[in-house]
Amino acid sequence: MPDRSYVMGIDIGAGSLKATVIDGDGRVQGTGSAAIATATPHPGWTEQNPDEWYDAACSAVPAALEAAGLAGDAIEAVSFSAGAHTPVLLDESDRPLRPAILWSDQRSLLESSELRERYGAEILAAGFNQANPTWTLPQLYWLLRNEPDVARRTRRLMVAKDYLRFRFCGDWHTDRTEAVGTLLYDCQADAWSERLAGLIGWQTETLPPLVEATAEVGRVSAQAAQDTGLSTRTRVICGTSDTSAEAYGAGATEPGAGTVKLATAGTVSIVAEAPTVHDTLINYPFAVPGYWYTIAGTNSCASAHKWLRDSVLAAGEGSFDRLDGLAASVPAGSKGLLFHPYLNGERSPYWDPLLRADFIGLTMEHGQGHLVRALYEGVAYSLRDCLDALGQQGLTIANARIVGGGARSALWRQIVSDVLKLPIALPAVTDASFGVALLAGVGCGIFASEKDAAKRCVTLTESHEPDAERAALYDEMFELYRLAQSRLAEINHRLAALAAPEAAR
Repeated sequence: MPDRSYVMGIDIGAGSLKATVIDGDGRVQGTGSAAIATATPHPGWTEQNPDEWYDAACSAVPAALEAAGLAGDAIEAVSFSAGAHTPVLLDESDRPLRPAILWSDQRSLLESSELRERYGAEILAAGFNQANPTWTLPQLYWLLRNEPDVARRTRRLMVAKDYLRFRFCGDWHTDRTEAVGTLLYDCQADAWSERLAGLIGWQTETLPPLVEATAEVGRVSAQAAQDTGLSTRTRVICGTSDTSAEAYGAGATEPGAGTVKLATAGTVSIVAEAPTVHDTLINYPFAVPGYWYTIAGTNSCASAHKWLRDSVLAAGEGSFDRLDGLAASVPAGSKGLLFHPYLNGERSPYWDPLLRADFIGLTMEHGQGHLVRALYEGVAYSLRDCLDALGQQGLTIANARIVGGGARSALWRQIVSDVLKLPIALPAVTDASFGVALLAGVGCGIFASEKDAAKRCVTLTESHEPDAERAALYDEMFELYRLAQSRLAEINHRLAALAAPEAAR
């Protein structure tokens, strides 16, 4: 019999899917990844083909097994994560009716505004979050208005990680973190809300049953085993959203623990015993049962870095280290250059999808390195806006773990520490696939509990303390950052109106 103390986590990211195999001590034995395409059929729209997630898994899973030197029957359990809010609408034959609308999609701006104006207080009281284009409720409202045939033909709704798991084992469940992310769930009643769904005329019969993130929901099917190399004996564990998995996998398991995320989007989150319901914040049940995590988020982080790399500097793939070196050659403050990272509007604390990105203070002295460092600093200022939004509601973080692809830069990590004036620690593994691999281990009994798994398996590699001199400079720059944001907001709105399709002449 093979040693079956190995588990796998699979995460759907913005541009790729990643599979990670760990052993019973949390050591990474192998990883595999495959690209995923994101379509932008109209300005502000972002969509993915749900079946490409399965195709990517069929490449990434065998690659992870090969890297680990393991056969599929060595994997005791597999679990899943992905970005929240991403609805997959299935017809009566369980086939997707359209591409999945991603959390970053802005098409439901009008619907979000209407929901807030008419029912804002009611939605916040029941769903613990406000309506904005990130959430499934306004997305579905847009679909009902613009693609009513799709809505009419929908028999089941699954969010992203649940649809991928469905392709592995055929089950139809979700966890409470994902349920809250739809904004169709009554957090106080702990049930799907007929009232919230009824605000837009959506049928709750399309919504899945609820289970714990560590619940076993099936075994890998014969077809999925053939496609991925896993075994039909491999247990399938529900899983949870990527941000919850990342914070948990970073070891933030106790109330007060903070996590800073430098990924496609950026976030600052804190674990708590209860949600903090406020219209500037986001609340979800946490991967550790009994806890919540509260988030303030900025829309563009590593995605802004990619934009600068590809669209402005034309540096191309594989140039992260070169750009990082350019930024390191520039002093703190980027010689008076400010960057607002509002390439896709902004969330906390402004919740304004019409804000625009900018560089302010450009002179002939500025070069590529100044642009990169100003971007690092601008994202950090946006994260400080997020930290302040938490602080205004009485939530304080003494120190934080840092995760996400941007965290590979020691310079960016230090800038975040200086701007936030927080000690920052880097875990050995920062990927969501690691976090859900730990949940898979809890679900199949390799670990006694979520906290046991994190205590046994999470290690820290580097840490950063804020530098007092740089922090003082960044305080001054942040004051100007906020002043410029407020002065430019009206101009941003007018520019957005001019750029709208209906404004074309």
